[in-house]
Amino acid sequence: MTRQIFAEDYKAQPFWWERSPRPDTAQVQLPAKADVVIIGSGYTGLHAAIQTARAGRHTVVIDAEAAGWGCSSRNGGQISTSIKPSYGALKAKFGADAAFAIRKEGLNALQWVEDFTTAEGIDCDFRRVGRFYAAHTPGNYEVLARSFDHEVKGLETGAYAVPKTEQHREIASDLYHGGVVQPLHASIDPGAYHLGLLDRAQAAGAEVVPHCRAEGIVGAPGTLTVRTSKGEIAARNVVVATSGYTGGATPWHRRRIIPIGSYMIATDRLAPDLVARLIPNDRVITDTRKLVVYYRTCPERRRILFGGRVSISETDPSAAAPDLHAEMVRRFPELSEAKVSHAWMGFVGYTFDELPHLGEREGVHYAMGYCGSGVSLASYLGMRIGQQLLGLAEGESPLADVPFETRAYYWGKPWFLAPSISYYRWRDNRAA
Repeated sequence: MTRQIFAEDYKAQPFWWERSPRPDTAQVQLPAKADVVIIGSGYTGLHAAIQTARAGRHTVVIDAEAAGWGCSSRNGGQISTSIKPSYGALKAKFGADAAFAIRKEGLNALQWVEDFTTAEGIDCDFRRVGRFYAAHTPGNYEVLARSFDHEVKGLETGAYAVPKTEQHREIASDLYHGGVVQPLHASIDPGAYHLGLLDRAQAAGAEVVPHCRAEGIVGAPGTLTVRTSKGEIAARNVVVATSGYTGGATPWHRRRIIPIGSYMIATDRLAPDLVARLIPNDRVITDTRKLVVYYRTCPERRRILFGGRVSISETDPSAAAPDLHAEMVRRFPELSEAKVSHAWMGFVGYTFDELPHLGEREGVHYAMGYCGSGVSLASYLGMRIGQQLLGLAEGESPLADVPFETRAYYWGKPWFLAPSISYYRWRDNRAA
């Protein structure tokens, strides 16, 4: 019989919703027309809305669920330098100048989120805590440590290697073989951050209409109509800001986004001295496994929040929680008796080239595909899309020049994920 890991007050919903419940504004009416209609009320959509509404454009944001119900209030609150492909890989594909510009966008996005939250006074526990990137094999440590030895001028991150003999200053675990500290990385309360954005967007005049599912877009550039579950709305400009939740209303985008379920648990409240010993510097932590896990403390440093991809097929987060708990205990045996207070999941929007994308097609603007780095990239690129709608030169991004790829026989349902996960799990276990 499986040991009971759930706390008495366990909830199958994001831990972040305790502080920042999803707003209940279901009675908002859909207007007949607007200057800008944005599909998706997460970070991308709200940042675009803040730009256009503050510039005086009548902006309407619609969402199939409550505002911010998707990954904007479900993620782990880890903020990285964002761009996954290395400078070398990008240089081989696009050339040195484009590679530099694309990698720089990741650094720009992280800095921009800090500047924005500070300037707007959003109370969301943004902190530059740094990330510990842990190596799960000795070989991975050597590769990881060398990868930061000669950073490109202008793209420096200040990362430094921590050998296994010294890793306890970063994490009280013997599972790893050293790692790298990336000091620029940050943490945030994603739910509180989202509600701060929602407040700023509405204060600027944007109308947010939840429980209003987009069902299709028709018309020509400049005279578009969005068909929704609450009727039709005409608009000069339309923005698709749905990323991992992109559906049949926009089939071209759906073919280019791979929705990947990611699961998280939060422990019940722990003794402060235990949390301080397990993760002494309050780092956000990931590792070199292909089936990566990610974890951190909550802002009050009383809980461990632990996430990862633990299910071959999408499942109930309560069913995935025991596997996540077991992975957490592998790293921290002291948590074997810790109960789970919350379990939840969300869909990460991946792309075939592991790059985010923004642009315009047939009059419809979009930004999506953040590949697990959505806090900074969704915010930054949403802002850029808003600037593009206003005709501002600063709205340009080198990511707009990158072709948004799909694959033959892919229509939005990632049939290839299950065999890929099985293979990577085998490879990770074999290497460990």
